[in-house]
Amino acid sequence: MRTKPPLPEGRFMARAIREARKNLARPDGGPFGACIVKDGRVLAAARNTVLSGDATCHAEVNAIRKASKRLGTFDLSGCEIYSTTEPCPMCFGAIHWARIGAVYYGTGIRDAAWAGFHELRISNARMKSLGRSRIVLVPGFMRSECLELFESWLVLPVRKLY
Repeated sequence: MRTKPPLPEGRFMARAIREARKNLARPDGGPFGACIVKDGRVLAAARNTVLSGDATCHAEVNAIRKASKRLGTFDLSGCEIYSTTEPCPMCFGAIHWARIGAVYYGTGIRDAAWAGFHELRISNARMKSLGRSRIVLVPGFMRSECLELFESWLVLPVRKLY
């Protein structure tokens, strides 16, 4: 039986995009943001902070940490995550283990690789299939707005790839 995804809300992706935009003004930032929602309320919003010295500080992982701290549990059942870009394998694993039910993302892993990021080109759909995960995937949500993040990042005079 297929699980039908909940209807996505643009305001939550807009929050993730705002987080990513905060990084565009920073020399140690990148064009990635995430927002975790439960019952129509934002639990956490975060941006990528890898260049601050921790390779695991992707936007999704940072948002999971914040949401878990807020709820006092690792179990984020009933939550959804909005991510400006398709989660990498590490982030997809964290989303799975946190029991987040749905992932809405704008751009894909290929878009991140196109922008020069060091991506493992394994799609969330492939990982979901291999791992028999029940996570609902909603790709391409607000794709053009999320793609603008890469375009804005690529024209910055100072930027670091990771």
